[in-house]
Amino acid sequence: MEKKYLGKYDIVVIGAGHAGCEAALAAARMGKKTLVFSINLEAVANMFCNPAIGGTGKGHLVREIDALGGYMGQCIDKTFISSRMLNRSKGPAVHSLRAQADKRKYHEEMKRHLEKMPNLFLKQGEVIDVDFDEDNRVKGVMLKTGSYYECDAVIIATGTFLRGKIFIGDSNYFSGPNGLAPSMELADNLKAKGFELRRFKTGTPCRALSSSIDFSKMEKQENDEHVVPFSFMNDNIDKEQEYCYLTYTNADTHRILRDNFSRSALFGGDIEGIGPRYCPSIESKVDRFADKSRHQCFVEPEGLSTEEMYLQGMSSSMPEDVQLAFYKSMAGLENIEIVRPAYAIEYDCIDPLDIKLNLEHRKFKGFFCAGQFNGSSGYEEAAAQGLMAGANAALWLDHKDPFIIDRSEGYIGVLIDDLVTKGTNEPYRIMTSRAEYRLVLRQDNADDRLTERGREIGLVDDERYERYLRYKKLKEDEKERLKSTKYKGQSLAELLKHPENTYDSLAEIDPDRPELPQFVKTKLEVEIKYEGYISKQLIQIERFKKLEKKGLPGDIDYNDIDGLRLEAQEKLNELKPTSVGQASRISGVSPADINVILVYLEKLRRSR
Repeated sequence: MEKKYLGKYDIVVIGAGHAGCEAALAAARMGKKTLVFSINLEAVANMFCNPAIGGTGKGHLVREIDALGGYMGQCIDKTFISSRMLNRSKGPAVHSLRAQADKRKYHEEMKRHLEKMPNLFLKQGEVIDVDFDEDNRVKGVMLKTGSYYECDAVIIATGTFLRGKIFIGDSNYFSGPNGLAPSMELADNLKAKGFELRRFKTGTPCRALSSSIDFSKMEKQENDEHVVPFSFMNDNIDKEQEYCYLTYTNADTHRILRDNFSRSALFGGDIEGIGPRYCPSIESKVDRFADKSRHQCFVEPEGLSTEEMYLQGMSSSMPEDVQLAFYKSMAGLENIEIVRPAYAIEYDCIDPLDIKLNLEHRKFKGFFCAGQFNGSSGYEEAAAQGLMAGANAALWLDHKDPFIIDRSEGYIGVLIDDLVTKGTNEPYRIMTSRAEYRLVLRQDNADDRLTERGREIGLVDDERYERYLRYKKLKEDEKERLKSTKYKGQSLAELLKHPENTYDSLAEIDPDRPELPQFVKTKLEVEIKYEGYISKQLIQIERFKKLEKKGLPGDIDYNDIDGLRLEAQEKLNELKPTSVGQASRISGVSPADINVILVYLEKLRRSR
């Protein structure tokens, strides 16, 4: 096929899912001429699985993406149809926002935002090869049509399209999600160039017509009356909301599934990819948790312009006749009309141990990786990596230091550090339990933690930054006023620390208080109520940062360090950690090995 040269770009993004969108937007905001490709423009920011944004841990990621200037938070604020704050009965560290999206409107809003962004060019096309020079440095990309685009960096964000394969019972065929074309040649060409790929698997439940569902037999899920926005650019949102519903599996459902385990693609041995432990198929749940008498099934609308409902928690690789039978066994679904069957999908991805903290590949220069290509799962995890890959590709082109968020600064740091330092043997999902410093890494203070950092490298625009400074001053001024204002011998701040009191409940005795947005009140209340605990965690963070600041030269040969165990030498030479802190989190490196490294560094310092 004749090679057709079609121009030069700074950065090419392969894939326009949630990772690709945030990657392209970040690079363009930082002034790079950015070209993003999607096999089909209908796939831009599409929600191929659950039509929702946020959730436990994931809501924190969305807030952090927003604090850094990303668009996911603003997009869902414009397109959600129901919203709830999860874990309200628990402490503020694990409060997590989740919103049901109108999936078509979400896609349309994100696509429009990409189209309007300066420096960003969105095109439909299938990239089948990445061109490297003799030093393994990115030169350009080739499309299926023979079109060639020169570029200095590539961000790959292929989601589940890379050699995607659908499984429904004994039927399987190569396909991207939702019947879209898979990316086959790119996977083959990457492997030929020396990329080591492996297979992961995920799945999605059926979609059913709402008119065939009896919601009177289900539990209605109440939405929050006062909606908390995802984006720090929004003070409040007032709109009419749709409802989600809850039903359950039962003994009949489980019997039907058990009787047909042999017909499941998952149990039949056809699927070689590893699936997510924290989002298993319904047949896996029934098999793994045989003692449980029922499992939840949330029935959720896909949007305002469709009758399709999403059955969360019921993904499956069973054949369609079995699917129809087990869905019909559940209360409210007796007359279900399935419009899209559940399926499992297998896809190629990389071992994240092959990439660095800035998400650049260890062997291929200017080749950055994001999203499910890195072994993660979830829209939010993908978008967070995309933003960081876009920012770091732009910085790399300018020969500037990489933009790294560490574990004490954000869930984004926990996510990336877990992937590239510890690796993963299954699709990785963020959870609040993965964060050691979660009392400090709350969703309400993501802007305080990250907006300044995003501003330093050009991710945060003037409007967002000025708004952030204005509200930060409001909060600090009010905190000082509460500490200095007395009532019956106690300051208002001391009164607010009492468990039964809230900022709003003190209004009766505090008539001179200023008008504040709700998110500022929330942040203020948490900071005052948990001041002692937060102070203790900040001390822990200081200890953590001491090890993170102890850098490790990239040219160390760990075989030359006496006293290191053989396993530690092999792992350290393979992964080349950038700090003692990162080295301490590598599987196979013991505390004793870290002590040996610290002694070695001290000897090195003295000799110099």
